[in-house]
Amino acid sequence: MNPGFLLFEVRRVVRARKFWIIAFLFPTLMYLMQANLFRGDIADRAGVDFSEYLLGNLAAFGAFFVALNVGTRVAIERSTGWQRQLRITPLSAPSYLVAKLAAAMVVALPAIAAVALVGALVEGVRLPAAGWLHLVLGIWAGTLPFALLGVFIGQIATAESVQVFTTMSHMLLGILGGALFPSVAFPEWMQAVSTVMPSRWLAEIGHAAVGEGGSGATAAVVLAGWTVVLGGAVVMRYVRDSARV
Repeated sequence: MNPGFLLFEVRRVVRARKFWIIAFLFPTLMYLMQANLFRGDIADRAGVDFSEYLLGNLAAFGAFFVALNVGTRVAIERSTGWQRQLRITPLSAPSYLVAKLAAAMVVALPAIAAVALVGALVEGVRLPAAGWLHLVLGIWAGTLPFALLGVFIGQIATAESVQVFTTMSHMLLGILGGALFPSVAFPEWMQAVSTVMPSRWLAEIGHAAVGEGGSGATAAVVLAGWTVVLGGAVVMRYVRDSARV
C-alpha cells in the first residue's frame, strides 16, 4: 500500500467540482421526480411505502452511478501511457488498484448521503438512527463490486470508448437491475431478469434498511460473490497488461 499515491488519487476526485454536481443532482432529482409521479400507482400495486422503497433504489443508483466513472480515468491513463510509466516505478500493482477503488468509494458515499438527506427533508422519510446507518453504510459497503467493475471497464476500454461502456453499464444496471426504476413495477419476466443484476441486490440492502425488504443477508452474499469475480477479473487484466510492458 502506498499512502502517498492513495491520497493523490482521492484528492484528484475531490477536486473535480463538475463531477460532484452530477453525483449529487442526478440521483436526487430522479428520486424526487419518481416519488411524486409514481407514488400512488406503484404503492397501491406493491403494498409498499413508496418514498421509503424508492430511497433504497436511488441511493443505490447514485452510488454505482459515480463509482463506475472511475474507469474513465483508468482508460485515459492507459491510453496516454501513464499506467505504463507507473509500472516501472516502485508503485506496486495492489497500491495502484486500491487507490482507484478508494477514489470510487470516496465519491459514492456523498451520493448515497445526498439521496438519504432529500428523503428525510423533502419526502418526510423517518427512520431510527440505526436505520439511516444501515441504509447509508450498507449501500456504501455494497458499492465495492461496482467500483471494481468501473476499474475493469477502464482496463478494457480506450479513452475514446470508455464513456460508451460506462453509459451502457449505467443503463443496464439502472433499468434492468431495478435501481433507476423500481422492480416492483416490472412484469414478472423483467423481475426475473433483475435478480441476476448486482444493482438489484444493492437496492435490496436499502430496502431492508427501511423495512421494505428482507434482512439484506442474501444481498450481502450475492454482492460478495460479485466482488470476488470482478476482483479476480481486474487482477487478471492488470497482470496481462503488465506482461506487455
